[in-house]
Amino acid sequence: MLRSPLTFSPHSRASFELVASALLLLATIASTTHQSAQAAEEALASRPNVLLFLVDDLGWADLGCYGSTYHETAQIDALAESGTRFTNAYAACPVCSPTRASIMTGRHPVRVDVTDWIPGMSTDRAKNPRFQHVDDRDNLALDEVTLAEHLRDAADYQTFFLGKWHLGDVGHLPTDQGFQINIGGGHKGSPPGGYYSPWKNPYLKAKQDGEYLTTRLTDEAVSLVDSASREDKPFFMMMSYYNVHSPITPDKRTIDHFQEKQSNTPKLQGDTPTINERDAITRGRQDNPAYASMVKAVDTSVGRIMQALKEHGVDDNTLVVFFSDNGGLSTLRKFGPTCNSPLRAGKGWLYEGGIREPLLVRLPKSMSAPPTAKTSSPQPKVVDTIACSTDLFPTILDVVGLPLQAELHADGTSLLPTIDGEAAAADASPRDLHWHYPHYHGSLWRPGAAIRRGDYKLIEFYETGTAELYDLSVDIGETNDLSKTEPERFAELRDALRKWQTDMGAKMPVPNPNFHSSN
Repeated sequence: MLRSPLTFSPHSRASFELVASALLLLATIASTTHQSAQAAEEALASRPNVLLFLVDDLGWADLGCYGSTYHETAQIDALAESGTRFTNAYAACPVCSPTRASIMTGRHPVRVDVTDWIPGMSTDRAKNPRFQHVDDRDNLALDEVTLAEHLRDAADYQTFFLGKWHLGDVGHLPTDQGFQINIGGGHKGSPPGGYYSPWKNPYLKAKQDGEYLTTRLTDEAVSLVDSASREDKPFFMMMSYYNVHSPITPDKRTIDHFQEKQSNTPKLQGDTPTINERDAITRGRQDNPAYASMVKAVDTSVGRIMQALKEHGVDDNTLVVFFSDNGGLSTLRKFGPTCNSPLRAGKGWLYEGGIREPLLVRLPKSMSAPPTAKTSSPQPKVVDTIACSTDLFPTILDVVGLPLQAELHADGTSLLPTIDGEAAAADASPRDLHWHYPHYHGSLWRPGAAIRRGDYKLIEFYETGTAELYDLSVDIGETNDLSKTEPERFAELRDALRKWQTDMGAKMPVPNPNFHSSN
């Protein structure tokens, strides 16, 4: 039987067209949603990885690329050649915990109330201290937003921490501050139980006796690169070495080499020269084989981890940053294990040797400068612009394509424009850097503070009520005090330092009632 042609009433036809339009709209939305989700996944997968090397107590002059001829750092020097080397980079404090807090938050140690190494030195160990102990936090507060937390929450980064933490104990460990994995990071500043297993680190179980800590941490880092590279999301790895912190413990693989090198180098013969620094003594040259072997262990580790990035095909899409948390330990009652020359003094002091650091930054390949006609790799650059540990947080955000968060990294500035070679605005003046260290330290430093404005730096010493002024552009060793010859600049910087301390609410030392004046 023949069916009659299907017909619609005007009302039915309108309803049909409405349904068809709705179905078409839903299909379009579904397609767009799928495309948006796919684009988001692709963007996430392409976002650069971040590898942050942080070396404990490494001095500005401890690397070949910064002038060392005794230490051997071929792998780190190669990293410098492939990226940008900063000559005026600073730690926010001359000791470890405050600088580490500034890296994690982009905020000055005064702002987070961690102004001394945790838990700090009792004034009972200082000789006739004029001031009482200045109390600060024994951990990084949980309400501070760390770099790891922000990368994890804003862009779904995998987050790994290895090595020295020193920003709090249980409840304030790396896994409480944004890191999904913590290997070896606890509240101790030096390696628990030493550098060779069996050690006493509750967050890193030894596999066998005789393991060298740096080698084991490197093995773990390489394994994490392997597993993280298989995921469809980027990773942030903070490789925070215990090296080269005391106890100075030679790497058995290379100690013989450096002992022989010292014996066969004429300029390293004889007693180690020393330099008097107030009540302390500074080592006058690099000639410590045990320390050199520890630096070499870090270099070997860096090379192995960089090679792992290449083997897993993620090298070109990884931002690499190399930094130290304070100056090399050169100045003690009896001199320390390294020399920061031409810089003055070392760890614990606000002279340049205590706060100026090696800083290397290698951008992902897609962001790097193009090769020159004479080389197949991006042209290395040396940058003299002032940088600070607080800058690492915003710089990393900038490089991985996340918006800057000025309310978080309140004291940091992105270094990406500087690395890219962008000229500063004609009317821009260099920012001031400030250091507030009102504590006594085992290096025999006594409470004080400092400010750098342009090329000039003022250091204040609270016990004597004195201050010194230096022009770092011509006097990097801080040997020519200009406080008497440039009184106007001296007063300007001293006033600026005090205003900053007032504005920040910096805790100032309180007189010690048991102080015995020699007057």
